[in-house]
Amino acid sequence: MSANTGLPGRLGSVVMDGELPRREEIATIFDELDYQLATQAYLWALPLVSYAQWSAVHRDTFGAGPGDLVHYSGYADRLGIITANATTPYILNFFDLAETGPLVIELPAGPTAGGVSDFWQREFGVLGEMGPDRGEGGKHLIVPPGEQPPADIAGYHVLTSTGMNIMFGFRTLDPDPARSKALVDGVRIYPYARRDDPPPTRIVAPDGKRWSGGQPRGIDYWARLHEIYQSEIVDERDRFHLAMLHQLGIEKGRPFAPDERLTCILTEASAAGELIAQANSFAKRFPGARWWPDRSWDHVLQLENSAQRAEHYDELLERAAWFYEAVTFSAAMNSQTPGLGQAYLGAYTDAAGAWLDGGRDYTLHVPADPPAKNFWSITVYDAATRCLIDNPQARGDRGSRDAELLRNDDGSVDLHFGPQAPAGREANWVQTLPGKHWFSYFRLYGPLEPYFEKSWKLGDITAV
Repeated sequence: MSANTGLPGRLGSVVMDGELPRREEIATIFDELDYQLATQAYLWALPLVSYAQWSAVHRDTFGAGPGDLVHYSGYADRLGIITANATTPYILNFFDLAETGPLVIELPAGPTAGGVSDFWQREFGVLGEMGPDRGEGGKHLIVPPGEQPPADIAGYHVLTSTGMNIMFGFRTLDPDPARSKALVDGVRIYPYARRDDPPPTRIVAPDGKRWSGGQPRGIDYWARLHEIYQSEIVDERDRFHLAMLHQLGIEKGRPFAPDERLTCILTEASAAGELIAQANSFAKRFPGARWWPDRSWDHVLQLENSAQRAEHYDELLERAAWFYEAVTFSAAMNSQTPGLGQAYLGAYTDAAGAWLDGGRDYTLHVPADPPAKNFWSITVYDAATRCLIDNPQARGDRGSRDAELLRNDDGSVDLHFGPQAPAGREANWVQTLPGKHWFSYFRLYGPLEPYFEKSWKLGDITAV
């Protein structure tokens, strides 16, 4: 006796032989298993592939080596960074500690904010004003995982990395361009083994090159994942996911050579995984994600800490949500202390719940006295790339530091988004692109009590 399973999806067509599938159906069932494994592995690997891709851009597109730093200064430089701040320069690079051994980072004295994270984007060290040197400058020694620090570490701030591949990045906080440049030029990075004769640290610029730090699509996603895992340690918490990768032909010491069947499955799973990632990021269903119940603004960062670890589980979907739409994490980005760090709110829909459309006009009312000790800004991102909107205006943000911003008599601000500037309101307008969806981050730098108490309430992005 034969019958279909009645299951949804691909397995619904499987023909049964009594209580078991027909032998001819076994290949279809295993195809579905591999597809499901790949879809889940896609979500799990998002932060790792993101950094691996960005690192490859530094190496292959910018020509940055292990003794260099890449300086993203202008708007065009930052167009490939996922949800970059539109106004703050970034200085960073990626390093393989298996190649460098223990790594020295020298910071000059001055106002800087920096950090070091592994390729799972877990920050394991804070540098600069918030670090152990307190902005006074100093030498930081990064020790590879599983290694003991060298015997002679007097004068070093020692950090043990949680991964073999790391990112070091920092920002200068001095508003004076000349002093800021001097701080950038004063940073030195070199292997500890060359401490007696350290090579110079070169500053590299994107120089107008087109690039993307977003996770690649299709089979390229899996090729990048395979490449990075050849030089990465295995965390105990990831061993079941690595069993999934093993089934998909991704393993240490084994070439990635998927056959036609597996290539098709991985390509489909990459597309499905991204679709799920989009929903997981742009329509968050985490408890408490909606900051104000009657507004369309989400609290973007759902991770509890840099370790991505809640009390009883590791934050798989929270991590996937953030690292699909953004890069890097630090405690300062999810401030719980009034006046310190930053707060991030995200809007992906208008007041009516529709995706934000680049061909339509919208307004946003920012009430008076936004609760920010330092400043606030709102930035527009392309939904497909999650990067700054690449518009003819060559600008994707507006904020309280814009001297030309038009303010209402009560101190509130009305902002405009759309393909064309409203007459006389160019100073408050961000240009969007017809045919493309967009989303926005509203950032508060030094969020104050009315933000945490939710007594100050931002308006919705509203279609005109």
